[in-house]
Amino acid sequence: MARPEIVEVNGADGRVAAPDWLARAEGVHRQLRPDLPAGYAGRLGEVFANGGRMVVVTEDGAVCALAVWRLVENTYEGRRLYVDDLVTDAARRSRGFGKLLFDWLQAKAGQLGCDVIALDSGAQRAAAHKFYFREGMHIPGFCFRKNLK
Repeated sequence: MARPEIVEVNGADGRVAAPDWLARAEGVHRQLRPDLPAGYAGRLGEVFANGGRMVVVTEDGAVCALAVWRLVENTYEGRRLYVDDLVTDAARRSRGFGKLLFDWLQAKAGQLGCDVIALDSGAQRAAAHKFYFREGMHIPGFCFRKNLK
């Protein structure tokens, strides 16, 4: 097996360097977000146009893990690298891909002058929470939402 590689799918301008990465990432991404619309590439294009970026971990050409992230400036934390989605392929968990990706995100946050790396995680995702705690994350408060649609 080849060593895992990290590939930035799109840059700050939102453009996807190689559109086939979206097709290769879609199955893994849907493991976390099964309700993404059928037009996956179009939806991700909208996310990218609004500042979202994607990075994937690959091994032998297969996407093993991915993250969608963005930069956010706010009043209570300063500059944060916010992770929309972080998922490892269920068939490849516990092989270090999530750790590799999280370490990359932390390094990227440092390069971009971020004060914080943050994410939200569904209350039901206990295994993911164990990983986040192990990586030094903590729960600083509640997240409140009201659906508008």
